Amino acid sequence: MKKNTLKYSFFLVFLFLLIACSTKKNTFLARNSHALSTKYNILYNGGIGLDKGLKSIQANNQDNFWKTLPIEKMQFDENFSEEEKAKNPDFEKAETKATKAIQKHSMNIGGRERNSQIDEAYLMLGKARYYDQRFIPALEAFNYILYKYPNSSNIYTAKIWREKTNMRLGNDAIALKNIKLLLKNTDLNKQTFSDANALLAEAFLNMEEKDSAVSKLRIAEEFTKVNEDKARYRFILGQMYQQAGKKDSANYFYNGVIDMNRKADRKYMMHAYAKKAEMFDYQHDNKKMFLKAYNKLVADRENRPYYDILLYQMGVFYENYKVQDSALIFYNKSLDRDSKDPYLVASTYRNIGNMYFKNTNYTMAAKYYDSTLVKLDPKTREFAFIQKNRKNLDNVIKYEAIAKRNDSIINVYGLPVPERKLYFENYIAELKKKDEAKRILEEKEKARLANIERNTNGGNEPTAVNPNAIGKSDPGIGAFNPPAGGETASASTFYFYNPTTVAYGKLQFRKLWGNRTVDGNWRLAAIKSANNAAMNDTINDNQDLANKLKDSVVVEKYTTDFYEKQLPKTKSAIDSIGVERNFAYYQLGLIYKEKFKEYNLASEKLEQLLKNNPEEKLILPSMYNLYKIYQITNPAKAESVKFDITTKYPNSRYAQIINNTNTDDLASPEKEYQKWYKLYQEEQFDTILDAIDNLINQYSGDEIVSKYELLKANVLGKVNGLAAYKKGLENVADNYPNSDEGKNAREILEKQIPGLEKLDFSSVDTKNWKIIYSIPKEDTKTAKQIEEAIRKFLAVENFEKLTTSLDKYNKTESFVVIHGVKSEAYAKDVSEVLREDKKYKISHPAIIMSSENYKVIQIKKNLEAYLAPKTP
Repeated sequence: MKKNTLKYSFFLVFLFLLIACSTKKNTFLARNSHALSTKYNILYNGGIGLDKGLKSIQANNQDNFWKTLPIEKMQFDENFSEEEKAKNPDFEKAETKATKAIQKHSMNIGGRERNSQIDEAYLMLGKARYYDQRFIPALEAFNYILYKYPNSSNIYTAKIWREKTNMRLGNDAIALKNIKLLLKNTDLNKQTFSDANALLAEAFLNMEEKDSAVSKLRIAEEFTKVNEDKARYRFILGQMYQQAGKKDSANYFYNGVIDMNRKADRKYMMHAYAKKAEMFDYQHDNKKMFLKAYNKLVADRENRPYYDILLYQMGVFYENYKVQDSALIFYNKSLDRDSKDPYLVASTYRNIGNMYFKNTNYTMAAKYYDSTLVKLDPKTREFAFIQKNRKNLDNVIKYEAIAKRNDSIINVYGLPVPERKLYFENYIAELKKKDEAKRILEEKEKARLANIERNTNGGNEPTAVNPNAIGKSDPGIGAFNPPAGGETASASTFYFYNPTTVAYGKLQFRKLWGNRTVDGNWRLAAIKSANNAAMNDTINDNQDLANKLKDSVVVEKYTTDFYEKQLPKTKSAIDSIGVERNFAYYQLGLIYKEKFKEYNLASEKLEQLLKNNPEEKLILPSMYNLYKIYQITNPAKAESVKFDITTKYPNSRYAQIINNTNTDDLASPEKEYQKWYKLYQEEQFDTILDAIDNLINQYSGDEIVSKYELLKANVLGKVNGLAAYKKGLENVADNYPNSDEGKNAREILEKQIPGLEKLDFSSVDTKNWKIIYSIPKEDTKTAKQIEEAIRKFLAVENFEKLTTSLDKYNKTESFVVIHGVKSEAYAKDVSEVLREDKKYKISHPAIIMSSENYKVIQIKKNLEAYLAPKTP
């Protein structure tokens, strides 16, 4: 009987549980059973996945404190593709759990949901889709809550999430309207009220209504109970007031962030200090208080993760006070922190580059600008600006090198012989010191490697040595080397990039295998012994030869005659160096003035140019550019230069511009250029060549000069041939590299000129020939007679539809040409008729050539080579 009771009891319990698990029965047990299972099983596990996914994208999305922070901490890729984007497994898990809860535990009975946790499931479903950037499905989940669960405790939360999703879809106006309706409810708790106002502020920011955004964000900051949000809102308010130029209000909110201390993420506090440093008034604020505050921050161990930004701000501080050595130390210390903030690293490189630029160390400046560009976003204006300056810096480096070298040569050349000898002796003494220091360093390195080998033979592994530390007792800050061309400061782990590892590997190989040449079967013992003997002999011979060469080089290098021989020997050579130097100074003045707006550097170069007794064509444009610079930097000097120009060059174009007289009679440079370009199209080459040099001198200093120079190159090419054309293009490309004309000239030189230079006469029979009569340019009478005779012939016997033209060849010759002849034999027949027939009687000799060869002689101006007797 007892067994039967247990048997039936088990069956009843199973039936009871089955009824309780039914989603179709609206019973107390069923409702609570499904609610508990949904909340503490499915949604709990889904919530873990959602939190884990949220932490992962928070870790991957670092805030950019250099720009106004977004109000919502989470930022997404605006250019995502639904097809290409991989799903986050944590959000996928949360979505799966929420879907499972809805499918298995929903109790929709009589049109009403009886499971109190299903709205939570839909909220989790919407959030998982939102964070996974699937905004339209997320919007459907939030709308379903509002439609099916109007009495849900999550109704306001769902409304806020729906409007967040609307804003992600670009519907800011709709979000603004709905949030304003939501705020009319009087039963909102403080946190919901804060979240709604924060969302309003974000919508106003998206619509660029900053004043409204500030007012709503202040309300959100006041009512939020989440310290992380409070710190973020205060920081953003500080940024917005700082951008508006309201320093006191900005400091108030930054101080509010700082006062929170450990209540929020420390990054807000540290960047608040950095922002306050940005607003420091270097003229009036207390310098000692600034240093005291930052020294205290650096001394705090908790701030070590933020040393990069603190040290950077100290560098900015010292740079503004013109203490460049200290600024450079702190900038390098900031870089040594291996910051994860790319814009901070870029800013540090940029500032160091600017310091080197101002100190005229343009090579180092270029390296730091290269590193800056690697770290900057290519889409920003700052990237484009620095990239442009970097390109201009190539020309600065070039012309500064020319000016420095030529100045040195001219100065040494001008010294009396005894002083020149003393100059070289002092230089040689310094050179010997440097060579001796280098020799000592090399010996230390050899000793270190020998020590490694001894340790290796003793069974000890060598200790890795930092290559940058070789020869330095304490590399410290000064050991930092700027990465060139975008290399990172961290050492490479690649085997052959580490000289210590390579040296150790070589020693190990030699220890195991001995000295062996790179040859086949090198592992054989017989090869080893032969190689060792041969190698030893070779090493001894090479060493002896190297010692002899070294001795001879050293003797010559340490004598004054070695340098005397390198000086120019003639007055024309030194004059040529002076002309090159003066042009470099002029170009530097223009680059500093136009490209960098460094007016002091520009005026310094132009003033020095005028002291160097430059050629006439550079004097007036240099004075005019100095006048324009002094109008900005020194009005009194501008008046002095103006007086010099108007008195010494009263009829010049620059004097008329300065005095603002006869402006109606002065054609604009562009209009004047168009007039001469039209003459070029009309092939009035002689007229252009007679005037082009005066035009270039007249407009020297204007951007239009590069156009005239290119026009001159084209005219010379038409008149004198390919060699003159190439030389003219090289002049434009070298002297005006930043202008469109200079770039165009460089492109022609690289892409077209090599092909034209390869052109040569062809003996291939073609179907296009020409009959040419070469006439002296001054003999217009003969040219007209020949043209008239050809017209008569073509009027009567032009079966092949031939044409004629008068083509220019060079300064002294022109061609009367008959075009369209189909064969060489017919060309000879036509020329014979024109010579023999009494109606035409052209006694002038005819030249018959193919159209391809005619093209070659017009390009290269080498008719004599074509007519020269052909050697068998």
